[in-house]
Amino acid sequence: MKISERFDFKDKPSKIILIYIILIFFCILAVFPILNTLSIALRPADAVYVKTINPIPHGATFANFRDAFAKYDLVRWMSNSLIVSILTTVIAVALSIGAGYAFSRFDFFGKDVGMTMLLVTQMFPAPMMLLPLYIMLTKAGLSNNIFGLAIVYVSTAIPFNIWMMKGYFDTIPRSLEESAYVDGAGIFKSFYKIILPLATPAIALTALFAFMGAWSEYIVARVILTDNSLLTLPIGLVNMQGQFSTDWGIYSAAALMTAVPVMILFVCLSKYLVGGLTLGSVKE
Repeated sequence: MKISERFDFKDKPSKIILIYIILIFFCILAVFPILNTLSIALRPADAVYVKTINPIPHGATFANFRDAFAKYDLVRWMSNSLIVSILTTVIAVALSIGAGYAFSRFDFFGKDVGMTMLLVTQMFPAPMMLLPLYIMLTKAGLSNNIFGLAIVYVSTAIPFNIWMMKGYFDTIPRSLEESAYVDGAGIFKSFYKIILPLATPAIALTALFAFMGAWSEYIVARVILTDNSLLTLPIGLVNMQGQFSTDWGIYSAAALMTAVPVMILFVCLSKYLVGGLTLGSVKE
């Protein structure tokens, strides 16, 4: 059944117009802060506080983007965030795939309890667990360490990702693996050759969530990292705010540049997002 037939849009043009008006309104609300940030980033230093809704202000300049790199250690901050985010993504995706497949395909003691405990961990925000995590990292010699920060991010990312991967694996028919077993393939070969390619949408979504969580996190990184050479982007951006005044033009330019890696990753994985979010919700 077509959408137009299901909702009977042909007989109710006023509803269509109302829906479009509402959608356009919320799109404007979502895009306006970004356009306003772009406008401030392009303004000259003496026109930062000029009130205008034009995203390309009069006398627009890229000086703020140049000064963001010249006056601040933006490259180092981006490099540190990129290292932490990639480490978090790789480890979280690998663990989530293995654990999600095990919970989906095998029966073992504590399976239901384990899934419940993973869900319970999502009820506690990361700052609440910050003290015990910091103590453990200190005793392990991983405080003020990029790899230690990645471990914390992985621990907060995998519970939700395991649930998501498990739900997606549930939608893949077991008959595919059984056919591979008949042909002589083992568990690992059938998983690598058959199941893993089919789970690409869920894997892409898991990677995106893990990367975005590590890329934009501030509170945990602020506590664990104290060395200026190890600061990540969120910490660096906050440090750009002065005690008495802030150069908002440079700050806005830096904020826009920090969004570029996430935008690139989002565009590259966009074709998998809808499938990854919906296919795991229906069990075959």
